[in-house]
Amino acid sequence: MTEYKVVGIMSGTSMDGIDLVHCTLNQINSKWSYKINAAQTIEYDEKWRLRLSKLRSQSAYNFVRTDRYYGEYIGILVNTFLKESNLTADLIASHGHTIFHQPENNLTTQIGDGNAISAITGLPCVTNFRAMDIILGGQGAPLVGIGDTLLFDEYDMCLNIGGFANISARVNGQNVAYDICPANILLNRIAREFNMEYDEDGKIAETGKIDYDLLGVLNTIPYYKHPYPKSLGREWINQNFWGFVRESKIEKNDKMKTLVDHIASQIGQNIDDLADGDSTKIKVLTTGGGALNPVLIDYIQSNTDAEIIVPDTQLINYKEALVFALMGVLRIQNKPNVLASYTGAQADTVSGSLHGDFSKLV
Repeated sequence: MTEYKVVGIMSGTSMDGIDLVHCTLNQINSKWSYKINAAQTIEYDEKWRLRLSKLRSQSAYNFVRTDRYYGEYIGILVNTFLKESNLTADLIASHGHTIFHQPENNLTTQIGDGNAISAITGLPCVTNFRAMDIILGGQGAPLVGIGDTLLFDEYDMCLNIGGFANISARVNGQNVAYDICPANILLNRIAREFNMEYDEDGKIAETGKIDYDLLGVLNTIPYYKHPYPKSLGREWINQNFWGFVRESKIEKNDKMKTLVDHIASQIGQNIDDLADGDSTKIKVLTTGGGALNPVLIDYIQSNTDAEIIVPDTQLINYKEALVFALMGVLRIQNKPNVLASYTGAQADTVSGSLHGDFSKLV
C-alpha cells in the first residue's frame, strides 16, 4: 500500500472562497481510496473578490504581482490550516484561481504562484493542471473526471454544480466529461442584487415565477447543441449569456426562479441523453455548492428519472479539492491525470508544474 497525506486546494469561478482539504490517499495496486481528515473554506473578503474579478483587465505588472501575492496568501492559509488541524502533509496540490479560460484560443491561466506556496509552507507543491491539455487541443476542463473514475466508480455519473455544472459518465465504454451550463455563477450574481452572497436554500427562487420568454431564449443558446467535449468560462458568460438576463425587465426573484429552471432542465436533459433515454436505473452523485440548494435539486430531479444522490456536506463542498489532491499525487507518480476522453485533447497527459523538493516522495 502507498499512502499520501495531501492538501488539495480549489478556488471556483463563483468566487465563494478558497477550499482546503487535508486527505489521506491510499493506493493498493490500481485501487484508490480516500479519507478526508479536515476541510475548511476561507471566504474571500471584498478586496480579494474585487481584485480577482478585475484582474483580467489589469496591466501585466499587476497580473504578475497578484499571482505572487495570491500564492503567498494560499501558503499562509495552508500553514494556519495545518496548525489548527494539528496535521502534517507530504504534498500540496493547488488548482489556483482561473483568470482566463479560452480553449478556442489555446489559452487558460490559473493564478497562485506555486513557488510562493512551496517557499512559505516548506512543502512540495503541484500547480497549473490545465495548460498541457489545452496545448494539446483539449478543453482543459472539466478535470474532476479522473477522480470520478478512480474514487467514485460506484456511481453511473458524477455531477458537480459549482460556478458551472459539469458531469462525467461512461458512455459506450468510454469516459466522457464536459461542462453542461453555467450554474452558481449566475445564481450568485442575482443573490448579490439582494445583498446576499448566495440564495440560501433557494429561498429567493421560491418567491419568484418562471418567465418563459427569457427561459426560451436561454434554452436556445448555441452552446447547448455543441457536441462534447466542451467547456465554459467566465468570458463566455459575459459575451453569450448574461446580456439576456440583464436586459430582461422581469423582477429579480423571477430571474432567479427562471435561472434555476434553466439550469435544472439543462442538467436533466444531459443526464437523460447520456443514459441514452433510459435513466431509470442511473445513480448520479451530486456535489458542489448547488447540491445544497434544495429548490435546485428538486427541479433537477423533476427533469430526470435518474436518482440524484446528494452525499454528506463535507463531500459536497470539498470533492473538487479532493480530486485535485489525487491529481497532484498522480503527477508525482508520473501517471496520466488528465484524460483525453474527457477533454478532447490529442492524448492523455501527465499535467502539473512542480515546485519545491519532491525527493522524499519519488
